[in-house]
Amino acid sequence: MNMPHSRAQCRSDIKAFVDLAGLRAWKSRIAVLRANVAAAARYGKLAAQRHAAEFAVENSHLGHDLSAAETILAERVAALVRLDAGLTAVGKTRFRAAIAAALSGDATLMPLLHLHRTAMLHEALGFAVRYAGFEDGTAYDLLIGRDGATAEIACDTLSAEEGRLVHRAAWMRLMDRIDPDLQTWLSAHPGRYLLKMTLPQGLRDIAATDGTNALAMLHQRINTMLSNAQRSDHDEAAVLRLDPLMLAAAQASENGLMTQLRDEFGPEANLAVTSGGNGIFVFAARAGCENEVAVAMRKRLAALAPTRLTGDRPGILAMFIEDTDRLEWQLLRDHLSLEGEARQFLTLPEARTVVAVTCASRFELYGEVSAASAMRFRNPSHPAAKLPALAPAVLSTV
Repeated sequence: MNMPHSRAQCRSDIKAFVDLAGLRAWKSRIAVLRANVAAAARYGKLAAQRHAAEFAVENSHLGHDLSAAETILAERVAALVRLDAGLTAVGKTRFRAAIAAALSGDATLMPLLHLHRTAMLHEALGFAVRYAGFEDGTAYDLLIGRDGATAEIACDTLSAEEGRLVHRAAWMRLMDRIDPDLQTWLSAHPGRYLLKMTLPQGLRDIAATDGTNALAMLHQRINTMLSNAQRSDHDEAAVLRLDPLMLAAAQASENGLMTQLRDEFGPEANLAVTSGGNGIFVFAARAGCENEVAVAMRKRLAALAPTRLTGDRPGILAMFIEDTDRLEWQLLRDHLSLEGEARQFLTLPEARTVVAVTCASRFELYGEVSAASAMRFRNPSHPAAKLPALAPAVLSTV
């Protein structure tokens, strides 16, 4: 990986990146992100994680000491400056527009880092890499070549939220809304409580067509249930049950309690703990079905192949699965969920132009998962699947 070789070089390149983004635009972006983080404790923590690259850049730009993870992210962003330097004038224009888009709204720098990492990995495998999306305006991002063989690579980012009925962002917002009410309630009802929730219709922080908001309605239902001393409440949208909290870790730290709750309710449960005075209140919520992050990826792959690849050359779809935590990503890998759905996609008519699919997360960007353990799945029915020149880029790794 072509990373800066010194802290001074990294900071110099970070300054150059901020100049590419525009100092005024950068300061405005950081101000917005900081406001989002400060606005709510739980959702703010999620926002800080999602925009970790931007905060790493800002800390480096200000000359602050960086953690190991921040250092890696800052170096990856700094490397984008050298990408820019190697582009033609028209390529620079498109690339800088991509930076501007990554620094607006709900977007992040992660997809650009994924694209650049994908290019660097293929360079390390001996391929010549052209940033065709920037240079030529192609629907695919990269054109790679080796020993006379070429392939197109389309990089795409999928939020794991698309495979969840209960969105983590909505869950965090719900907990932030409930916390003040719950603090007051716990002061009048000291004790240890567990509210178990099943949400068959899921939970999203969006208004329905009739103007209602499921998050706000669930918040009100919980408040009403507690105010009326109800033990249970249920309808087609939610099943709520309030019980005493019996876990021994309730006497220990919150981290110890969360560990026991995770063991008790499983990796897909949405958990939260609120303390007040001598009271403690635990929420544990599940959707009405298992998460389908890998299924969402298969559906995205089927939509991408006809629109992002020309069919004139073998195509590679490089997927970046965002908004996962370490446990979820590890389970997606260990349970072969992504492999199963990727291989199912490769049997579909939409996959006829695709010679391979790769999967990565931000944990690969952090260096926590090595390139040697990359997830790549070859399409054995593609005519180019057995080309020796393309083998390093298409051979299955699992």
